[in-house]
Amino acid sequence: MIRRALLRSFGAVWLLETWMYRRFTLSGRLALVALGVAAVVGVDTNRTVAYQAFTFLAALLLVAMASSVLFRGRFTIRRDLPRFGTAGEPLVYRVTVENRTARYQGGLLLQERLTDPRPTLDEFMRGREPGEERRNWFDRKVGYPRWMWLLTRNQRAAPPEVALPPLIPRGRSDVSPQIVPSRRGHLRFAAATIARPDPFGLFKACVTEPAPASVLILPRRYPIPRVPLPGARKYQPGGVALAASVGDSEEFAALRDYRPGDPLRRIHWKSWARLGKPIVKEYQDEYFVRHALVLDTFAQVEHSARFEDAVSVAASFVCAIETQESLLDLLFVGPQAYSFTAGRGLAHDERMLEVLADVQPCTTASFAVLHRLVVDRHAALSGAICVLLEWDADRHALIRDLEARGVPTLALVVGEGGASVNEGPRATAGVHHLETGRVGEGLGRL
Repeated sequence: MIRRALLRSFGAVWLLETWMYRRFTLSGRLALVALGVAAVVGVDTNRTVAYQAFTFLAALLLVAMASSVLFRGRFTIRRDLPRFGTAGEPLVYRVTVENRTARYQGGLLLQERLTDPRPTLDEFMRGREPGEERRNWFDRKVGYPRWMWLLTRNQRAAPPEVALPPLIPRGRSDVSPQIVPSRRGHLRFAAATIARPDPFGLFKACVTEPAPASVLILPRRYPIPRVPLPGARKYQPGGVALAASVGDSEEFAALRDYRPGDPLRRIHWKSWARLGKPIVKEYQDEYFVRHALVLDTFAQVEHSARFEDAVSVAASFVCAIETQESLLDLLFVGPQAYSFTAGRGLAHDERMLEVLADVQPCTTASFAVLHRLVVDRHAALSGAICVLLEWDADRHALIRDLEARGVPTLALVVGEGGASVNEGPRATAGVHHLETGRVGEGLGRL
């Protein structure tokens, strides 16, 4: 009950602060500060004339706020969002604003409104701010720093205020806002506000129009030098459906319509004669290269910077590995064990990045589930890339078992500064340490 009451009070304070920043201009906020100072200094009217400044500022702000009632704008707002964005990189999109009144509208501002970022009670109880154990007793018990950290994490972006061109009656205009998403995942827009400052430039009259939309923010990616991935082609029972035929051995799969680029030797002449259109034979490859990209989702702290860096490392390898003539299996554990395959016409890199954009830490299973998921596939794997969050006995056992089964493995351990794989179990060849916050530099040295 106390936690719930604290959460409501934190949310009320945030709503008030958000309202003030949205409605008052910078000059208006300075006038509010001056008003408060004048109220304190001018309490004794016999000794100071500060009360006169208080009266003047109060009247000025009241007139500015009252003038907002006269703003009767009606607008239609439409966004043109790209399909994807990338965390940490500018996202530029287009907003079309239509003036639905018969009046000229000038001096307008566009304020984007995202979905409510306030954390729920469950998020507040489960969340742990990085370094929270070093805070004083009061902050740990009340939890306001943790609440602010969760709020900032949920916000994902801070849309700037954008000036709109003048709108003629029934006219429309386009602007191109730019925001920088801070985290991967879905960036959701809830509404858009058209604001107009009063003649004094202190207070903004606002008209809010619902405009729900969303864009998927992909993980950060870093350039990776050409890393020779060891491993030869492996036999794949049954081949891969719809894969391009570049293997060493092929098995007949089916007949299909001719597509531009199909070789003439694949044409099935009897079917062409019977159906009156070109038909080709389709084969399944039996031998090709297949790598596993293993992501360790067993983070000790939910939503930690270490986990986000590990996801970025995995996304970087997704973009770096050539999958035109090979397959890449993305393996991780969430509510259940997951396996996604890209390459050879099955799926594109974008699909892998979409999956990584939504992956979350696993808190309901053990690392043994991931161990079994990877080792059970060893017979089909040419090699493996393991992105790990720790270097302990369980992770070491996974690398050891893969290498014992003849699967060349590249292990990348994402950890805090100063940590080393040599501090855990005996390090093996192909194990590299990446420091949290500097994984781009570490990947560049591979």
